Amino acid sequence: MQIARIALDVPLPRLFDYRLADGGVEAVGRLATVPFSKGTKIGVVVAVQDHSDQPEDKLKTAELIDGLAALPADWIALCEFCARYYQHPLGQVMAFALPPLLRKGKQPRNLKQKVGAGETAPTSHAATPDQQMAIAAITNAQGFQTFLLHGVTGSGKTEVYLQAIDAVLAAGGQALMLVPEIALTPQLESRVSARFPGAQVVSAHSGVADAARARAFLAAQDGRADIVLGTRLSVFMPLPRLKLIVVDEEHDASFKQQEGLRYSARDVAIFRAKQRGVPIVLGSATPSLETFHHATSGRHTKLDLPLRAVATSMPTVLTVDTRKQKLQDGLSQELIDAISERLRRGEQSLLFLNRRGYAPVLACPACGWISHCRRCAANMVVHLADRRLRCHHCGLENAIPNACPDCGNLDIQPFGRGTQRLEAKLVERFPEARILRIDRDSADSPKKWQALLDAIHAGAADILVGTQMLAKGHDFPMLTLVGVVGADAALFAADFRAPERLFSQLMQVGGRSGRAALPGEVLIQTEYPDHPLYQALVAHDYDAFAREQLAEREAAGFPPFTFQALLRAESEALSRALEFLHEAVSRAPTFQEVLRYDPVPMRLVRLKNRERAQLLVESRSRPALQAYLTEWMTQLHTLKTPRDLRWHLDVDPLEY
Repeated sequence: MQIARIALDVPLPRLFDYRLADGGVEAVGRLATVPFSKGTKIGVVVAVQDHSDQPEDKLKTAELIDGLAALPADWIALCEFCARYYQHPLGQVMAFALPPLLRKGKQPRNLKQKVGAGETAPTSHAATPDQQMAIAAITNAQGFQTFLLHGVTGSGKTEVYLQAIDAVLAAGGQALMLVPEIALTPQLESRVSARFPGAQVVSAHSGVADAARARAFLAAQDGRADIVLGTRLSVFMPLPRLKLIVVDEEHDASFKQQEGLRYSARDVAIFRAKQRGVPIVLGSATPSLETFHHATSGRHTKLDLPLRAVATSMPTVLTVDTRKQKLQDGLSQELIDAISERLRRGEQSLLFLNRRGYAPVLACPACGWISHCRRCAANMVVHLADRRLRCHHCGLENAIPNACPDCGNLDIQPFGRGTQRLEAKLVERFPEARILRIDRDSADSPKKWQALLDAIHAGAADILVGTQMLAKGHDFPMLTLVGVVGADAALFAADFRAPERLFSQLMQVGGRSGRAALPGEVLIQTEYPDHPLYQALVAHDYDAFAREQLAEREAAGFPPFTFQALLRAESEALSRALEFLHEAVSRAPTFQEVLRYDPVPMRLVRLKNRERAQLLVESRSRPALQAYLTEWMTQLHTLKTPRDLRWHLDVDPLEY
């Protein structure tokens, strides 16, 4: 009798044994329908053997699903790595990695995939000497090698990717290219399709319809797809001819999944490149400090693009000391004058404020009432355009009250500044200007987002007001001024990663200016003009900033010099979450190389009416931490918990 070991989408770190109706060893990688509990489930056959630890008469029968090819061995091994490293049940990893349609054992009706943009002629640009050196290094790589392509904004990193992909396609291989956000995928897909009109290009991200996503997965699996473009989930696409992986904007936090399987697509991509023996390119103008550390210590190969490919120079970056003047609607005189000059010259300006809404809070100056969210430990944000208070954490909405709910005072006021308020003040100050606001409220669908981008490219906007949505991946030839408003708060945030994120945001958004023939300028309003972070921005010196940050992290024992994991628990009562964590501590193994901290409430302790707590474990040895977590999780899965309590482990966390 043959026994199938099947991974099922259940929160248990184990496989399940079933009799195999037919198929034998060929069943490995096939999807199968099995009886489970009082119903049926679909799982993946991971192994076939001739015995089971379960009594033979207790085994039920698995039925293989016809019409779907077996998933390849390297895909199964990739999922096993994720299950092992991120301490997540294998069945849930596989269910996550499969498109929803295939997860249900179905396949799309029409398996044909649109091929490229056949009528478009390929257009390549003459590579600069720096680009040529980078392309040669990547295309000449023998086997697995990790490259950091560190190029300033506008240096032509995408051109390097495309020429490296061209070489891969010419040799009969497939390429996988990851980008951080859905918004960047359509424009990149158009560019890649135009460049490779004969290639089959498929997209994979959460915005793709289920049938299209399943078609893309199957096209990649059977080798019909030549290039796969997508966000973090596309790292799980099966690619039999894979010869190159590219991770664009590798520093971006959106490559880390923050729920369910909490994986880093960048790190999984590196594992996959090593698994398949192919080169991987990590591209960024502001690499993550972990990647920069690996590149400077020799673990990765560093390729530099220090010059812009089209523009003759980097934008001039200046700080505006706001301690010495009274701001006018949040704007300094220098910034007002610079905007006026761009309007006179017919050029575009961008004001960057990474806070959407009209104001962060509504308050009563008489009694001190504040617009707190009743479901979260956060304030509700004023959205004046539609007269709503919104929580940006849980989505709760209320109408803006006409008077203070506590004392009846009619003079309740918005405090602070968001993109809507800045937009309103700019309309008053520059009535002749065409002003566009770009944030998650104004661009809440792909169609609206594309319409806004088209308007900017068409020259239908003079002043842009935007959040980090505008900070990366966009070329606006007429944009010559970037003004940064309200960035100082991030200098003193509790999160040790906050300076890294701020530097990256400001360098990326500043890089939107002066990308064509017109020179660019960046004005940063700040009360701390001498801060080392701003001084590094003025000098365009990422290396100096990174080395200083790494020295601080090494002294403090922070990543990348230690490896961390967070055990989090949430419940309707904080006491139950903390009680679970204390019980988890009592079950924890003792490893001399692993340091465990006490359970504490999370910084945002209440979210969506649930109270949250966490405890941190860390080690200077990754293998020691992994061994500790494996032993610990075995114990944690035996704990009985209250029905309202949920817990999870986050390996290599980015949020604390």
